[in-house]
Formats: sequence, C-alpha cells, structure tokens
Amino acid sequence: MPTNVADATLDLAVVSAAVDRYFADFNAGDYRAVAALFEADGVLLAPFEEPIVGPEAIYVYLQAEAVNMRATPVEVEATPGPDDTQQVEVKGRVKTSLFSVNVRWTFVVAADTLQSAEIKLLASLQELMQIDRG
Repeated sequence: MPTNVADATLDLAVVSAAVDRYFADFNAGDYRAVAALFEADGVLLAPFEEPIVGPEAIYVYLQAEAVNMRATPVEVEATPGPDDTQQVEVKGRVKTSLFSVNVRWTFVVAADTLQSAEIKLLASLQELMQIDRG
C-alpha cells in the first residue's frame, strides 16, 4: 500500500535506507555519494538516455545533468522481488531552475545497495514539448 506525504511524514528510511540516502544525497548535490549507493554493475535509467552502468558513469552523468535539481518524494510503495530484492517505487516531483515535473523512480534494492534506478517523467507529450521550448 502506498504511503503518502499527505497522510504522514514520508520516511523513506523505513522502506529502504539506500533509497532514503539517494534522495538526501541527491538534494545535497553529493552525486559521488549517490553513485556509491549503486552496485558495481548498477544501472541508472534516466529519461532520454541509454542505460548508465556503474558508479563512476552514474557520478559523471549526475555531475553533468543534475546540478541544482531538487527531488521531492511524495508517495512510496515497496514490494518484495526475486532473490531477496525489493522494488521501491517513489512518486514525486523534480524541480530545476527552469521547470518542475512529476516523476516516478523505480528502484531495485538488494542488501541495501541499488541494483537499478529507473526515472520516468510523468508528463504528457504536450507538457514535455512546453519544457523543451523553455
């Protein structure tokens, strides 16, 4: 069952310490710490990008693309996965200096490390076109 910020204070650490640290480190601009949360072959699936594999590549990507972004988780839902993994889906917003957009992050967590993180923009094509025009 989803946990919503409107119902109570959203505490991602209860669901996954790795996911909690992902958002805390991301919002602090500590992209090296964010990348360190991923397994050696961990994957970041960012919008409009090929899969970014490994902590160093993830760090380089975030350092280039995520500066001054702020991610606000609003709702979280966790489900058990295969092989002692957990899938954690977080819905929220990302704010940049130019726009804000609704986002869904889907994390696969194993032993408190991230196997993968997929970021999906929850915007219509029309909304995305308006963002591109700036």
